[in-house]
Amino acid sequence: MIPGFEALVELRIKQAQENGQFDSLEGRGKPFKLEEQHVPEELRLAYKVLKNAGFLPPEIELKKKITQIEQLLENTGYDSKERSKIQKKLNYLLTKLGSARGGSTSFPVMTDQYRENIIKKLS
Repeated sequence: MIPGFEALVELRIKQAQENGQFDSLEGRGKPFKLEEQHVPEELRLAYKVLKNAGFLPPEIELKKKITQIEQLLENTGYDSKERSKIQKKLNYLLTKLGSARGGSTSFPVMTDQYRENIIKKLS
């Protein structure tokens, strides 16, 4: 069972599908290639190889951690000390993500640790 807002969203999507509102969308019937939209063409193959090897760019790993912390925060009581700790961790990760981007939407430079992990994995 899907709680609250998510249930409403699912219901509206289902109604739109039944009414045919998605039938005339561009790209209908074609695979959706989300990962390629923001990756420069010269990096696509390298990113695909790394993704298939189980490695993600540091920014993506950070986003995954943020999502996990947000989910944990949703499931924590409102008046608990634990919630405060989780919120501080989330704020820290969001700040780290912001500084990793450096105000830019480009991909972050590969860190030494990330590079070493890739070399170990591929060796």
